[in-house]
Amino acid sequence: MDLGLAQEIPVARDQVQKWFVWMMTAIQGASLSRCRIELTKIVSFVYIVDDIFDLVSTREELYCFTHAVRMWDLAAADSLPSCMRSCFRALHTVTNDIADMVEREHGVNPINHLKKAWAMLFDGFMTETKWLSAGQVPDSEEYLRNGAITSGVPLLFVHLLFMLGHEVSQNAAEFVDHIPLVISCPAKILRLWDDLGSAKDEAQEGLDGSYKELYLKENPGLAAGEAEEHVRRLIAGEWEELNRECFSASSRRRSSPAATFPAGFSQAALNAARMVGVMYGYDGEQRLPALDDYVRMLLF
Repeated sequence: MDLGLAQEIPVARDQVQKWFVWMMTAIQGASLSRCRIELTKIVSFVYIVDDIFDLVSTREELYCFTHAVRMWDLAAADSLPSCMRSCFRALHTVTNDIADMVEREHGVNPINHLKKAWAMLFDGFMTETKWLSAGQVPDSEEYLRNGAITSGVPLLFVHLLFMLGHEVSQNAAEFVDHIPLVISCPAKILRLWDDLGSAKDEAQEGLDGSYKELYLKENPGLAAGEAEEHVRRLIAGEWEELNRECFSASSRRRSSPAATFPAGFSQAALNAARMVGVMYGYDGEQRLPALDDYVRMLLF
């Protein structure tokens, strides 16, 4: 509201309470209150950008939008439609504020890594746009790799990594170029849950496809129920990988604390994945009863 985005982009989803609860459950501890607030802003921008790509722009405008983000140059956004200009200015301000906060608290300014993470997200959305405009159908595995990026999970956890003040320079560089399992697993869990098609309250037309639809095209003799069961098996497989990674990371920390991500980081990834089913567990009336119960339990 304060940034004016609610008025500027009325078609964008506005579910800040829901997104804050997600951060509240993923990142725990009184000392991390500011971190939860700032990361909720990042989550909000992921949804706003997703809606701009899906609902209000042409491919040419989206290409220029992506170019401006890659350049991290406000002047490059001057020729963009008003909603894109407003979104980029707000995104630019919030991201730089987070970088300044990290520098004050931990002595490292991560803005170059954060810019690169934003560019990665926009490139992922642009890939989906190119598939759609060219009538190109990616294979399901290619779609899922890109969908893990457009979930926003890698972007979010790059920000968290710096906020936690870990010895981050090498980890962050590797993180953006090669997403580690502790993050790719929650990202794929989120993308696959979303693609099961339960979230029909978000005014999305589904033009960027879903894993289940692509898998059905690759296996024309398969029934929809069988495809859904395959997706659920994939989610279970990602959970096995995530559990294995978190337990092995705990062992590595005991033997060599510098060799892996901090415990709070891995725990946040695990907690974020746990919340996916709550956030996408719509009932027949497109409500989230588990989330409603959870908010009452946490806050009241």
